[in-house]
Amino acid sequence: MATSAKKAEEQAPVLATPYFWEEACKHLVKKDRVMKRLIPQFGDACLQTRGDAFVTLARSIVGQQISVKSAQTVWDRFVLLPRKMTPANVLKLKVDDMRAAGLSARKVEYLVDLALHFDNGALHVKDWDGMGDEEIIAELVAIRGIGRWTAEMFLIFHLMRPNVLPLDDDGLIQGISQNYFSGDVVSRSDAREVAAAWAPYCSVATWYIWRSLDPLPVAY
Repeated sequence: MATSAKKAEEQAPVLATPYFWEEACKHLVKKDRVMKRLIPQFGDACLQTRGDAFVTLARSIVGQQISVKSAQTVWDRFVLLPRKMTPANVLKLKVDDMRAAGLSARKVEYLVDLALHFDNGALHVKDWDGMGDEEIIAELVAIRGIGRWTAEMFLIFHLMRPNVLPLDDDGLIQGISQNYFSGDVVSRSDAREVAAAWAPYCSVATWYIWRSLDPLPVAY
């Protein structure tokens, strides 16, 4: 048990924070009445990334359609299977061992496809810094099990792109409804209209909207 805990600890990367956060908060407080109220409530807390693209996407696949608690349990078992969580090592794992960790047959297929995309160079990882958001989304959604929402979460939580507006995210829509429309149902166009004041820092505003629903920050 101690060995497992030690291994998980060794594989846990240091969290990093975005360079633009302070500037973004100043902008949002000036431009938006809700942000002016929300941002001071959360002190120094901000978006954080674990800094490993493969691990971030693998965690998102493991967590699909199950609770946060269940996802963490499965991930804690899965991460112990390879010596280190890398694409090449995942491709060496036995399907039975992955299933025994709690992964469905479909998620095993998705994780193998993800590992193949990283391992065979299908993803232009080294070029991502110079690529636009939509170009990166197009690469990611070609991987089985990754849709636009997952790709947008990756842009926010891994690449820390400042101006992503994930309109498919239920939490964002719910938070806009509660904070701007007194709980009334809002459409995507309503949300887009609200977010016009957030640009060029929609990712930051979205993070604070999420915090208004759940004060505990999330890191992928």
